[in-house]
Amino acid sequence: MPESTVRVTIKLFAAYQEAYGVSELVRQFPGETAVSAVLDDLIAEHPELEKWRELTRFGINLQFVEPDTLLQNGDEVVLVPPVSGG
Repeated sequence: MPESTVRVTIKLFAAYQEAYGVSELVRQFPGETAVSAVLDDLIAEHPELEKWRELTRFGINLQFVEPDTLLQNGDEVVLVPPVSGG
């Protein structure tokens, strides 16, 4: 029996959007995956984002959440890096 998976939409802003060149990604993760794993995935693909790891906040469905919050199928994940003035 295959392990359950969750499909999430990841909204990208600032440094994340610059690294990927798009404003959102759709990814699948194993069930019982914490939202922080989304960031781990992105940093694995774009190591230059590592400097934002400790500064990034996580949002799911327009609410800020803790890094250990588990993903649900269909969630919209937002990674919020520090925003400079302007």
